[in-house]
Amino acid sequence: MLTISSSVTLADWEIDLTQIRAQGNGGQNVNKVASAVHLRFDVQRSTLPSFYKERLMQLSDQRISKDGIIIIKAQSHRTLELNKEDALARLKALILDAVKVQKARRATRPSKGAKRRRVDSKTRKGKIKAMRGKVQD
Repeated sequence: MLTISSSVTLADWEIDLTQIRAQGNGGQNVNKVASAVHLRFDVQRSTLPSFYKERLMQLSDQRISKDGIIIIKAQSHRTLELNKEDALARLKALILDAVKVQKARRATRPSKGAKRRRVDSKTRKGKIKAMRGKVQD
């Protein structure tokens, strides 16, 4: 069972974990050991609240298909257990990021002092650059 928040949990039957062989370089075990994990999670069939489902489906993440299936591949660790934990942690982070409410942006203007300091620094820099020219006899 994966706990997303105090009121939202995912049962084991909702998350499909399969073992696969990791890609990339390896040693003697590379062609024998299936230590990578393929996690599949169907958003539509899950027991998540409807608010969570809507926010997840609105995400433009390449890990979420058009059908609402989240696919996460974890292969950064050498052991299967660590890769499972990594995949579940990434699923939890994805769900929590989707439901995080963004703070409304308010338009602001720079203060008079900030404008004055900016113009003063520009004129100071211009004077320094003007002195870099050739010296007249």
